[in-house]
Amino acid sequence: MAQSALSERLIEVGVLPYYLHLLDRVQGAAHFEVPDAEAEALETALRAELPGYLVPRFVREIAGEPSKTPAFSP
Repeated sequence: MAQSALSERLIEVGVLPYYLHLLDRVQGAAHFEVPDAEAEALETALRAELPGYLVPRFVREIAGEPSKTPAFSP
């Protein structure tokens, strides 16, 4: 799995994989969109494969909210 390898490599170079953003729907960026079901399946797979500190939090920005909002319940 490429995302788990990325998380492992990031920690090797001293970077904690903290957030993975689910993007807002904006014109011209549809090719970056990942369906929620696919993103949730990725998060579940990462949790099964990696220690917790290597699993980035899947979040989204919601207008009017003071901070990032978790996309899924762990």
